[in-house]
Amino acid sequence: MIRPTMRAVLLFAAGVPLGLVVVSVAPTAWIFAANYAVLVLLAIATDALLACRPRRLIVGIETPDRLFIGEAGGITATIEAPGHRRRTRLDLLAEQSGELDPPILVAVNLAAGERAHASLALMPRRRGRVTVERVWLRWTGPLALAQFVRRIPVGRSIDVLANIRGVQSAALQFFAREAIFGTRVLQERGEGAEFDALKDYAVGLDTRHIDWKHSARHRKLVCKEFRIERNHPIVLAFDTGHLMLEPIDGVPRLDHAISAGLLLAWIALRGGDLVGTYGFDERVRHYVAPMRGMEALGRLQRATAELAYHHEETNFTLGLAELAVRLRRRALVVLFTDFVDTVTAELLVESVRLVAQRHVVVFASLRDPYLAQTLDRPPERFTQVAEAVIAADFLRDRRTVFERLDRLGVHCLDVPREQFSVGLINRYLMVKQRNLL
Repeated sequence: MIRPTMRAVLLFAAGVPLGLVVVSVAPTAWIFAANYAVLVLLAIATDALLACRPRRLIVGIETPDRLFIGEAGGITATIEAPGHRRRTRLDLLAEQSGELDPPILVAVNLAAGERAHASLALMPRRRGRVTVERVWLRWTGPLALAQFVRRIPVGRSIDVLANIRGVQSAALQFFAREAIFGTRVLQERGEGAEFDALKDYAVGLDTRHIDWKHSARHRKLVCKEFRIERNHPIVLAFDTGHLMLEPIDGVPRLDHAISAGLLLAWIALRGGDLVGTYGFDERVRHYVAPMRGMEALGRLQRATAELAYHHEETNFTLGLAELAVRLRRRALVVLFTDFVDTVTAELLVESVRLVAQRHVVVFASLRDPYLAQTLDRPPERFTQVAEAVIAADFLRDRRTVFERLDRLGVHCLDVPREQFSVGLINRYLMVKQRNLL
């Protein structure tokens, strides 16, 4: 497609008042006004002839296989124009559909006889699937009077998954510090309930672990060493209701929870435990029974990618009761959810209490940074004072709910986003160390 640029339109339009002035002064000189219009048209045609022809452009488009929430991906465009001898500036724009940030116009310079590369950013807002429909190219001639537009069809769908790029690197740091039970035998000994070996008694060891029968046989005090038990089921329960759609740093709470949950799953599977997932809001959305082995991580990733966003209010009574029925042995239930009002919190606390009677429950919630910022901000207007008072009330009610959960034996985690993954892993390690399962 070829069309005149704004410069060409203004240049042509400038001849209209000029021609009217000439004709009003000397009617016989109208031919000069007509010649001006013809001259502008010839300049536009010349610029079009000197510009890079659309059929000479060879464009290759590559799209990523998947995108991760919170991270920018890129469409890579490779452009070359064999036979064209002038430097050309091209503007590229991706036409896309789905939950993505608005596309940004990208400029690239194509030198004569060379190949140019351009990257078009794709920033997903939510998990799901996005589509790159086509890529538009625009360039002008050397006089900037004729503009060419070419459409490159793409039509590729890209899955947007939970961000687990840092899962393995973060998990390996824990293994490098020998923080995971089972990494070395020495790390397993002294805790847990599973017998491992006998060793000589030393001052400071627990006298309850002395094996008197073997001490009499060896004629010296020996005590038992224990190691952490494995094969414990862990269920990552995700609240997919409307409260989990609230964005924190541009990413919904649900996606922050999924990223932290997958990191915990990676570590737990490496430690020999079983991991499953559960999603619910007004009804149960999906359930994957706890399974072992590192090959289960891929299935868990696909399962969490299918957790859709829902605007319904969460029914904790139904969701947690159904989860309790599905779990036939004592398990660690990590509940990713949130609350704002005391009525919802009452139903939540009662439902969690029933689950905590049989299972170990970790209540994982992201702390809203806006409340702390509103409370700590120096007030300059009366409205800011009122906002600070409301924020303080919210935080006080929130602390009250967590105190009630603590009294029920629930392990609560309410931290900022930056500390969420590490805090969750520390809770898991604490549960394993104390042999609560």
